[in-house]
Amino acid sequence: MYTLIIGNKNYSSWSVRPWLLMTHFGIPFTEKCIGLFTPGYEQAIRDYSPSGKLPCLLDTGTVVWDSLAICEYLAEKHPGLWPQAAQARAHARSVSAEMHSGFQALRSAWGMNIRRRSARPVPGPEVAADVDRIVGIWDECRSRYGEHGHGPFLFGGFSVADAMYAPICFRFQTYGVAPRGRAGDYMAAMLANPALSLLARDAALEPQHIEAYDSL
Repeated sequence: MYTLIIGNKNYSSWSVRPWLLMTHFGIPFTEKCIGLFTPGYEQAIRDYSPSGKLPCLLDTGTVVWDSLAICEYLAEKHPGLWPQAAQARAHARSVSAEMHSGFQALRSAWGMNIRRRSARPVPGPEVAADVDRIVGIWDECRSRYGEHGHGPFLFGGFSVADAMYAPICFRFQTYGVAPRGRAGDYMAAMLANPALSLLARDAALEPQHIEAYDSL
């Protein structure tokens, strides 16, 4: 069985991506949570992850770190985690990679905090541009691939791409961003997904509070 090493579910956006993917698809795994910024947490992470970062997946002698690498590894072993059609799959990989490497202004201004609500004006043009691009991605994916009766997600059925964008759904909810149209319908479907609902419940029950993230 897989072991997934993660940080706090409430705060660690990278950790929750493979967690959500595995939970949604019913892939059995054991989770181990290392509380961020707790005594000895850096060494505790390095005991599992060569990069010293989370998440990290253990699989009978194989160690995989980095959220997108873990998702790709799982997709090789569990077919169906990416869209089946080649064109849709290429598009899904592209928007997933864009999320993986981009949107730094949004990440810096709006830390992950599932249980918080802090509606306020978008802090500056760079964050606004990131929001507009994400909403545009959601709208385009739903328009081109999602509206064919196969499900409410970016490419119809839930995929790695949805796991990659799930923390943005939580961030938009936290900071009061409410997309309209296809993008809004997508965000509502994501937040109603059982895996995301379970994550939100777990995040609410976590005892640790990190002041640096709670004050953003």
